[in-house]
Amino acid sequence: MNAFRLLVAFICCVALLPASYAEQGYQMPSPELAALVDAKLAPTSYLSSDGQWLALFERKRVVTLDELAKEELKLAGIKLNPANFSRSRVSAKFSAVELKHVRTGTVISINNLPRGIIRSPQWSSNSKYLAFIVEQPSQANLWLYNVETKQAKELSSAALNSVITATPYEWLPDSSAIVANLAVNVGKPALQNDSQNVVPVIQQSTGEKAPARTYQNLLTSPFDEAQFKFYGLGQLAYITLDGNAQAIGRPSLFKAFSISPDSTNILVAGISQPFSYQVPYSRFASTWQIWGMRGYVLAELAKQPLADNIPQGYDSVRTGRRDFEWRADQGAEVIWAQAQDGGDMKTNVEHHDYLYSLRAPFKREPKLFAKVERRYAGMEWSNEDIAMLTDWRFSDRQVRTYIVQPRNADRNRVLFSERSYNDAYKDPGNAIYERNDLGVNVIKIVGGRYIYLRGNGASEQGNVPFLDRYDVKTNSSKRLWQSQAPYYERVRALLDDEGERFITIRESKTEQPNFFIRDLDNDTLTQLTTFEHPYPAFKGVTKEQLRYKRDDGVELSGTLYLPPGYDKAQGPLPVLMWAYPLEYKDKAVASQVRESPYAFTYIGYWGPMPYLAKGIAVFDDPKMPIVGIDGSEPNDNFRKQLVSSAQAAVDVLVKKGIADKDKIAIAGHSYGAFMVANLLAHSDLFKTGIARSGAYNRTLTPFGFQGEERYFWQAQSVYANMSPFFHAEKINEPMLMIHGQEDPNSGTFPMQSERMYAALKGLGKDARLVMLPYEAHGYRARKSLLHVLWEQEQWLDKYLLNDTAKPVEVITEPMVSAGK
Repeated sequence: MNAFRLLVAFICCVALLPASYAEQGYQMPSPELAALVDAKLAPTSYLSSDGQWLALFERKRVVTLDELAKEELKLAGIKLNPANFSRSRVSAKFSAVELKHVRTGTVISINNLPRGIIRSPQWSSNSKYLAFIVEQPSQANLWLYNVETKQAKELSSAALNSVITATPYEWLPDSSAIVANLAVNVGKPALQNDSQNVVPVIQQSTGEKAPARTYQNLLTSPFDEAQFKFYGLGQLAYITLDGNAQAIGRPSLFKAFSISPDSTNILVAGISQPFSYQVPYSRFASTWQIWGMRGYVLAELAKQPLADNIPQGYDSVRTGRRDFEWRADQGAEVIWAQAQDGGDMKTNVEHHDYLYSLRAPFKREPKLFAKVERRYAGMEWSNEDIAMLTDWRFSDRQVRTYIVQPRNADRNRVLFSERSYNDAYKDPGNAIYERNDLGVNVIKIVGGRYIYLRGNGASEQGNVPFLDRYDVKTNSSKRLWQSQAPYYERVRALLDDEGERFITIRESKTEQPNFFIRDLDNDTLTQLTTFEHPYPAFKGVTKEQLRYKRDDGVELSGTLYLPPGYDKAQGPLPVLMWAYPLEYKDKAVASQVRESPYAFTYIGYWGPMPYLAKGIAVFDDPKMPIVGIDGSEPNDNFRKQLVSSAQAAVDVLVKKGIADKDKIAIAGHSYGAFMVANLLAHSDLFKTGIARSGAYNRTLTPFGFQGEERYFWQAQSVYANMSPFFHAEKINEPMLMIHGQEDPNSGTFPMQSERMYAALKGLGKDARLVMLPYEAHGYRARKSLLHVLWEQEQWLDKYLLNDTAKPVEVITEPMVSAGK
């Protein structure tokens, strides 16, 4: 009898849930949501150096769960596929490629490729060849497309190694050959972890401070070290265009390699022991050398020790020589930086970095190239008369760029730009590049004085992209062209020296981005591509950019999307708000608008947009700025400012008559999930929350997180006040948490969601935790994405809509079933 009563009670409990919530396993959302996962977006484009060919790669955005479930190893901060000596989580993957001739419009499809993943495309500098990798289950190989013969062929049958060097090949600047990193141990038996060889794993500190972020997938044992060496071991090879390969030097754990502009030398970084169990491979000990093309060592530039003791601060660096690069405007001259402050930006010195140079034949002592007042951030090269040097500082987020003369970089510097790197309104744009006589990308200079700049044109009216001509002689700019409403158009490439003809990408609220040629002299616009609208069912979505203020006077903005067919006479709608907080040191900068009101309305499966199909209004990216006040750090006032921003967003929606204040949900991913939990704990503005891949206990990231560089022991109250885990008892709204079980992101251990859920459950709160097998910080498997859409849909149905909202009718195409 007792067993029967228990069974009846269980059945009754299940009956109280929505029917679909009682089911187990992967689920399917509504058809109109599911169709978004399979929507075909515009391809990724790669323009040849001469501007004549547009290589269009069809994006492989979604993979099967079986692909994610394949064996992978986690070593030194890398996830790798041991079957083919490649990284297992490369984001830019493609399934097909075709070429389009810019002038004639001729389209050529490349159809003779083997089944596999296409990635890492690179044009040769002479624009005659397009190289790319075809990755198959057992190995990855280099392929070459010949523009003249219109043929693609496997350049070499030798397997590539992209375990450490994610892009394992590089063109010689003169286009005569390719240098590639080959997999030495491909085909050899995998290492076996004999239990008799297992030893205690011992680590010992030396008393020296060695702060490190909470990295994941690190080495954990001597066997891990052996596997890292086995799979990371590569052999550089010189591969001619007819496929002949010749070894360069000896095998090594190559962290980086780069070919000199004159195509005669290679800058090589090899990882050496001891390894570390605390930091990833990028901070392991490394030896930097210059090799000739046959592998002879011409110069040893540095033996960098293990960098597990970099001083506190995001602009702190390792001591000694670092940031090696070839000077792009010279045949063979290498440049590097060296800290003058012990690597610590908090040290008061006149110059935090010096730059040094050494040119072929690399026998003389290095020369002092330039003194850098703040932390060196990089050089952009043009010729021996003009280059751009950038430095920065984290404390006030300042970044500066100077025009310098490389022949004497410390004299007659001209300040080109100085701003907070958060200040979009003062962004002068980026220089347009071209290939120089050596075949290397450099800043395009016309007449020895003019640089062309393209930028987003952020303004109070939103982004209005532009093309400027900057005069080095007068340190002034002239606007040549700017995007015009109702279109959002931006420069992709310049086709002449006068700035009259250029390729653009043009879109509107309702028109998918496409390529055009704009001719200012003849006032013509010629369309190059005609990509179809990927979301025909959502063509009726309306879009509006809202501006409003929070209670401390900071101006905010966000983008409001309304469902197809919505009429304001219908009254207020339930609203899904999706946001991500950012930190600033200046109120004015925090108020800036950084989107275009005319950009194409992407629906996508990732964010809040799918739920427009259910009659829910979406308020996307309402700004949640956290601003440092009167010299304080931004996070000293995190909670107050976060709630104030959310309150202002709710108020503007209610005032417009769009939102029912009792039917607003808040959602976010990563730091946005952290935001969701905090808002549910410290406000009553939202009916429910959805938090994905978040962190909730900041004491688990004790050496800094996001923009917070203070340690836990320096700011314990800040860490505690900001951690929603510490305030879980205050959360009185239902919260859905979703997390990838293989999340490698620094700070968002899967344990963060598991512990937060345990706290909510223990406190009797209404919460649901979904852990996605094989998924990382972002989710990629089709099954996972469909299930996430279903989870969110069910959650919103239950806690936001309550079956009272009438979904807007949406016309959808039948969903295409995917093969296994």
